[in-house]
Amino acid sequence: MLLIPAIDLKNGQCVRLRQGRMNDVTVFSNEPAEVARRFVGDGAQRLHVVDLDGAVKGAPVNLKTVEKIVAAAGDIPVQVGGGIRDEDTVQQLLDVGVSFVIIGTKAVNTPHFVRDLCIEYPRHVLVAIDAKDGRVAVDGWAKLSHFGAIEMAQHCERDGVEAIIYTDIGRDGMMSGFNSDSTREMAQAITTPIIASGGVSSVDDLRKLRELEGDGVIGCVIGRALYEGGLKLVDCLKAVS
Repeated sequence: MLLIPAIDLKNGQCVRLRQGRMNDVTVFSNEPAEVARRFVGDGAQRLHVVDLDGAVKGAPVNLKTVEKIVAAAGDIPVQVGGGIRDEDTVQQLLDVGVSFVIIGTKAVNTPHFVRDLCIEYPRHVLVAIDAKDGRVAVDGWAKLSHFGAIEMAQHCERDGVEAIIYTDIGRDGMMSGFNSDSTREMAQAITTPIIASGGVSSVDDLRKLRELEGDGVIGCVIGRALYEGGLKLVDCLKAVS
């Protein structure tokens, strides 16, 4: 079970949002690379980085900060999303050492883009399916598309993505527990691995997550709980070991 600490970037700072609202932001550090170094020291198996400014703008904004995080992570894989809308950006990120690129809005608006990337960069492409009430959100979670979350997941599976990061927006940043029912439903609908995200707040949540391993859930992204919820990564790792 992969436990993946989240580092969300806004204006070069490490921040967290509530339910994806860009105006509901808490700054936790002015040195995201130091945050990455601490997580790696605590035993992180992978890091999850999102360029929040990039997600809104439609192009990376915090690339230099991402590069510093990758350097701080050393041999630990880093997955990066936010504003990845063309192949040049993908190549740029992979060139600085990013292991996985996360496609969000573009996967919805231009479906063939993901298929083409999976052919050009096999095993490096993840898709983020961020959903509210079963519908996929786009443009930094600012809009809801007409696509259903499971329908989108099945499409991504046909394209050959390495894994899907599934977030229930209603739970994200609220520390109210992840949505195990919808996560299980998606995992059972496809064979592509699922990484759960949004709402993980306790060791009990992680134990519930382990119950979904048989359905194809391979890990989870943990955010606010590691910053202000009293949850320590070392304890999380023990809970799923």
